[in-house]
Amino acid sequence: MAAPAELVGPLLTRCTFAPAGSAVTCAVSGGADSLALLVLAVSAGCQVTAVHVDHGLRPTGDDEAGVVAAAAARFDAAFDAVVVTVEPGPNLEARARAARYAALPTDVVTGHTADDQAETVLLNLMRGAALDGLAGMRPGPRHPLLALRRADTRHLCAALDLQPVEDPSNADPAFRRNRVRAEVMPLLDDVAGRDVGAVVARQAGLLRDDAELLDALARDIDPTDARALAAAPVALARRAVRLWLAGEHPVGADAVERVLAVARGEVTACEITAVGRVARSGGRLRVEPA
Repeated sequence: MAAPAELVGPLLTRCTFAPAGSAVTCAVSGGADSLALLVLAVSAGCQVTAVHVDHGLRPTGDDEAGVVAAAAARFDAAFDAVVVTVEPGPNLEARARAARYAALPTDVVTGHTADDQAETVLLNLMRGAALDGLAGMRPGPRHPLLALRRADTRHLCAALDLQPVEDPSNADPAFRRNRVRAEVMPLLDDVAGRDVGAVVARQAGLLRDDAELLDALARDIDPTDARALAAAPVALARRAVRLWLAGEHPVGADAVERVLAVARGEVTACEITAVGRVARSGGRLRVEPA
């Protein structure tokens, strides 16, 4: 069953799916955003496999997988269910996310919207991720819904009589993103008297253009050459360090400054969380186990 063209057509003009006929794997939790992703990916002509990952953290996992399976069958997409184990404990959100992505292909397509983009930018700002973090997620086939709003995905689901799964953990204030969504964004809207989510998402696009230009210039610098790094314009030196130590999240500003202090010979080494120990020897920088 295809979604009505008059319903999905205007939304597809704002999406960035892979070309029609491409095989894509969509992460579908059963929420409104991911169900809309499934419908729009099929409508874009992609050969879609919807994958539901059950973290085993809620007794409703089987029911949620059933919602996704039914939607996949309705819109002629393939379906796969994956179960992963995430033990209770600290950093549950981060560990669940890591387990989810480990169970999915590296080119998995997600249903992140402009609202998710704005939240991500604010969270990166709080982490001190500087320009890389403020540029947010990159639009393209991996994140094809970044120009849509949550209101768009919910409206699409309602129009198609799809019943999204409501994840109770999305209301848990123990998770920082939930507090940004429920407390910070409404407060910013009230203070600014406008839709700040849209503003932040647009700014991310502008900053991404700046970041790409600086990246191109910074690639001419060898970040392991301590003398060259110390002599480079500081903006480009910082970019060179960020590119060198890039991981799942951009390296924080404080960490970058510590690496530059090593390059200048002010200290012999420094520790970088999730990276290791950056040390200087013989005029070269290297990463060692922490």
